[in-house]
Amino acid sequence: MDANKLPELIRGSYLFAVAVDLINERAVGMARVISDGIADAYIQDLVVLPAWRQKGVGEMIVSKLLEHCRSRGISWIGLIAQPGTDSFYRTLGFKQMEGYIPMIFRE
Repeated sequence: MDANKLPELIRGSYLFAVAVDLINERAVGMARVISDGIADAYIQDLVVLPAWRQKGVGEMIVSKLLEHCRSRGISWIGLIAQPGTDSFYRTLGFKQMEGYIPMIFRE
C-alpha cells in the first residue's frame, strides 16, 4: 500500500488502533475495524513489527478493538486469519466459522 494513502485508510475505518513504543516514540503495531456501526464488524490489517511479536502487543490491540465494538452494541465481530494464526485468535475468543468459505473478488 502507498504510505500516502494511510490517512485515508484511517479515516475510512470504523475504529483504528495503534500500539506505540513510548520510549522510542514509534508505532509498533496497528489494526482496524470496518463496520456499519450497528450489527457487524470485521477486524482487518493486524500488523505488529517482528521485534514486538510474542509480547502481547497484538493481543492488546485486538482486545481493545473488541472492547470498543462490544461497548457500542456490536456483537458479530469477524476476521479472516492468515494460515497459522488461528491459535492466536482462538485465545481471544474467535472460532472457525463452520460451513462458510472466505472469498475474494478478482478481475
